[in-house]
Amino acid sequence: MVHADRTIGADLGGTGVGGSGMRGQLARYALLPLRLFLGGTFIYAGLDKLTDPGFLAASGTGSLAETLRQVHDAAALPQLVELAQQSPVGFGYAIAIGELAVGVGTLIGLLGRLAAFGGALISLMLWLTVSWSIEPYYYGSDLAYLMAWVPLIFAGAPMLSLDKAMTTRRSRHGAQLFG
Repeated sequence: MVHADRTIGADLGGTGVGGSGMRGQLARYALLPLRLFLGGTFIYAGLDKLTDPGFLAASGTGSLAETLRQVHDAAALPQLVELAQQSPVGFGYAIAIGELAVGVGTLIGLLGRLAAFGGALISLMLWLTVSWSIEPYYYGSDLAYLMAWVPLIFAGAPMLSLDKAMTTRRSRHGAQLFG
């Protein structure tokens, strides 16, 4: 018997978690705290941006336009900053609505992998523009958020999610989505 056969991660098929005991049950829910944190944080970030008139202003202290002006020269991709500078208010709304959609999708587990991919793209964009010049790099949170999205891209939302409910419904009723 190989040692890997006796460990929790030995069963890589199906749910990806072996065992039905306490360790197996806990392992099935291992990504739930990450989903709750990232989903809640992105909902909060999106709502905060949408309700902050300063952030969505065309100029001034606290506006996205001012932030873009400040980070332009230090960004890894100044072209992305320039693209956002063409319409900072529109770009601000796009970021806020994107964060809100990603947060809701992650929190309720609807299209979990797609939501996580969207969250990773937002975090990557922010890392390459706003927080690129932060030194040392571990003081900036955008890179950490980017890495936090990766397990959810791989695993999706397999437990306590609408994705799981729809999968269960389809397996019970055949391939039909409704009915």
